[in-house]
Amino acid sequence: MNRSRQMSIFTHIVEQGSISAAADHLELSKSVVSQHLKTLESELGTTLLIRTTRRQHLTDVGQLFYQRCREMNEVIDSAWDLVRSYQVEPQGRVTITAPDALMNALVAPAIAAAMSRYPKLRAELISSDEQLSLSADTIDLAIRVGSSAASTLKQRRIGSFRDQLCATPALAAAGISENTLYIANRWQGDNIEHHLQPQELSAAAISFKPRNLCRVNSLNTAVAMISSGGSIGLVPDFLVRQLNTLVPLFPDHQLVENPVYALHPYNSQVPRSVAACLAAIEDTLEDTFSRSDG
Repeated sequence: MNRSRQMSIFTHIVEQGSISAAADHLELSKSVVSQHLKTLESELGTTLLIRTTRRQHLTDVGQLFYQRCREMNEVIDSAWDLVRSYQVEPQGRVTITAPDALMNALVAPAIAAAMSRYPKLRAELISSDEQLSLSADTIDLAIRVGSSAASTLKQRRIGSFRDQLCATPALAAAGISENTLYIANRWQGDNIEHHLQPQELSAAAISFKPRNLCRVNSLNTAVAMISSGGSIGLVPDFLVRQLNTLVPLFPDHQLVENPVYALHPYNSQVPRSVAACLAAIEDTLEDTFSRSDG
């Protein structure tokens, strides 16, 4: 039988003044409470409580045992209160990973706002275009472009954006060719070819396959090189709007939509800290993407 349960029931018997009162308080039958006391005294091999028809009082060893039981109950109550406090106000550490394209422009500002709203929140942000393991890297929340393979992780689509093939206004006005220097992110692979669909049904689609490549491993580096002039590359539409220094090469055409997903390892009981961070990210994504679409 569970010793901590026996000790807790014993404490209630003492504090309520009788087995009947303790049974009412615990919403148990009088016989169940009485049996717990008998079993406890039997296992300890001593009498803890002397009862008469009118009153009860602790033996000397019963008084000592009661003090320890009460301390145990206080520790248990404190532990429960601590965990429950985490469900009342978002607090504690939350580790979040996202690709460069989303971290700097979207996720980081969202988490900064969440931490300002919830001062006890402690966020650790990992910016990486690699899909890190949530279990191996102890990550609470991952924001990824595109859906992930089936797993035990919970994933939900939270938004979308489009990449734009961009250049500086001067280069776009001068015109480009397949030999124009193309800044390629590492995630794009070796065989790069873009198919842009017209926004007007009467227009024709455009296919573009760059020949002259320069590879980089981060979006910031790609944007810096494209912004320096003389090169082109993919930049998320929301970032193009924020920068205001690049323009789309084909403004009347668009690439396919990139869905954005949130992944976490929690089932039905998502910690308030993680839920608060995800809500802040969703709000920022919705605001940013709606402005990008406008």
